[in-house]
Amino acid sequence: MIVGDLLGLDGLHIGLAWGTSDLLGRQVTGVTSTDLQDPARYLQPGELVLSGLVWWQPDENSAALRFATSLRSAGVAALLAGEGTHGTVPESLVDACRTHGIPLLSVPPGTSFRAVTDRVYLRLWGGLQSSSEGVAALPEAARRELLALLHAETPLDQVLAHAVARLGVPDCSVVTVSGRVLGCSTGAEAGTGGRAPRGAVPVGPQGDTPFDGWLLQPHTEPGPAASAVLHGLAELLGPLATRIRAGAAAQRQSTARLVELLAQDGPGLADALTACGLPSDQPLVPVTARIDGAGGLDGSGGSGWAAAALAEALHRVGAPFAAGPDGTGGATALVAAPAAAVTAALRPAWPGLQRKLTGRRRLRAGVGPAVAPVAEALRGALVQASYALEAGSGVGTGAGSGSGSGSGTGAREGDGAVGSSGELSSLAALLRGLPAEVTGAFHTRLLAPLADHDRENAVSLLGTLGAFLDHDGSWARTAEALHIHVNTVHYRIRRIEELTGRSLAHLEHRVDLRAALLCSPGAHPVRA
Repeated sequence: MIVGDLLGLDGLHIGLAWGTSDLLGRQVTGVTSTDLQDPARYLQPGELVLSGLVWWQPDENSAALRFATSLRSAGVAALLAGEGTHGTVPESLVDACRTHGIPLLSVPPGTSFRAVTDRVYLRLWGGLQSSSEGVAALPEAARRELLALLHAETPLDQVLAHAVARLGVPDCSVVTVSGRVLGCSTGAEAGTGGRAPRGAVPVGPQGDTPFDGWLLQPHTEPGPAASAVLHGLAELLGPLATRIRAGAAAQRQSTARLVELLAQDGPGLADALTACGLPSDQPLVPVTARIDGAGGLDGSGGSGWAAAALAEALHRVGAPFAAGPDGTGGATALVAAPAAAVTAALRPAWPGLQRKLTGRRRLRAGVGPAVAPVAEALRGALVQASYALEAGSGVGTGAGSGSGSGSGTGAREGDGAVGSSGELSSLAALLRGLPAEVTGAFHTRLLAPLADHDRENAVSLLGTLGAFLDHDGSWARTAEALHIHVNTVHYRIRRIEELTGRSLAHLEHRVDLRAALLCSPGAHPVRA
């Protein structure tokens, strides 16, 4: 395939912004989507570069030249510039590409980067057979049959079943490195649980994050001959893996532009949703994700890793979604499914994704409510998703998990990993989403006199307060729980009211003190 072939791809409406006939004859080796201003280290010679031009600013004349310089140093075949962000291809970029001899093509707003990527890789597949003659022990007739199935976009289950029957290899599955089954020769799911099985063969290039990449997994350990054939099958499937990976990267870029559009309250939301493959007439659920301790992972605070992990988990929902970096070190996704279904799909996937991270890095997510696909509603739902991410972390974000008496609010599956705005139904859950600096200051402001008292006395007023509130202000039940006389409870409560300036006879004051206890960084021991 050459660069000029892009101009004739039906339905994509790709135009020529600048390029000479000899430059349009350059051979194409692949596609990469990026909105980095200096992406040279991520590019390969001969690749097409798709960019939404998010990095370009009208008042920065040198930006286009720096970008073109980076592309020239990487030896790319051409640049495809999306017109969705700025409405047209900037003249400064045309001049920069002319200076460096880089063919520049335009992609209209109605054409998604994923569609471009898919069509390019389908064309590149045409040269696969001639370039792979005689490698990896695949009989030529079987290779032709499998290539025909792949060209026809036959479901992967059927391709693998045909390969098993035709090549005599063990039943096998194609799975992601996180264990999600993409296809199985038996039609049944035989995942890896996120761990590479014995005999698994990499399919295509593995990704830049620990959440990207495919494996061809035999269900039984193959012998030497079958192992060689499986390597050949994995090589044959490599372009499919590369095409899907490139399409996912293009969608992440489209999602990043969508998130930026929401933040800026710009026009064209319906077109941006369509470009991401999302419906513009169905409720959408926002999801946010973040990797704590991810500084320096990918040059963007871990947002690329977070987006890849979130996308891998959301495939399990079985509904249209788009996930991408949010520009603040995290990731954002929109899903066309009920919020409860999204939460239910994320939680079982999260432990396997977390195991892919090393050190003290921690992967977290928050699920917002389903809202209409309009900018104002989506922005509000995104705020709720971000709050749910913090609240779902439980102890460690500043809010304690129980009252001062040491009784917790009850753990749930997924605590500390995936939070849901639909579960913010208690004061404790609400407080968990506040920054530690806020909750710590509130706790100190209200309860410092009691903490000072407890440091100098054997009697814990904080423990008494927690027990009294836990037992709904019942003098008798508090006395029984603390194994003291009821008159002692009356004395301690009066002392608490004197030190805090709050009356436990008033509901508002009780709520204030309960909230302050919940904001404790840890539970307070009970001393009689």
